[in-house]
Amino acid sequence: MNAIDVTGARTPEAADVITGARERIDALDDRIIGLIQERVAVSAVVQEARIASGGRRVNLSREMEILGHYSEALGKPGTSLAMTLLELSRGRI
Repeated sequence: MNAIDVTGARTPEAADVITGARERIDALDDRIIGLIQERVAVSAVVQEARIASGGRRVNLSREMEILGHYSEALGKPGTSLAMTLLELSRGRI
């Protein structure tokens, strides 16, 4: 299978552009996954400190701030993304 078949492009030039862009997307995805993993770890530290001090594991007002931030920056899909990040970061409740 050649690059044109794999990319869906109709010319070799377009196939080259798409192949390069896909490599960049894959690298960005790897960075995003790493950042999410880091966010989850930092959130665990916050939760542990809050619980150790007698607080609740989840701070709903903070979660609303985060939802607003993502929604403002990315629109409605940002809210969905923030919800997913919060779910990942909460861990098992």
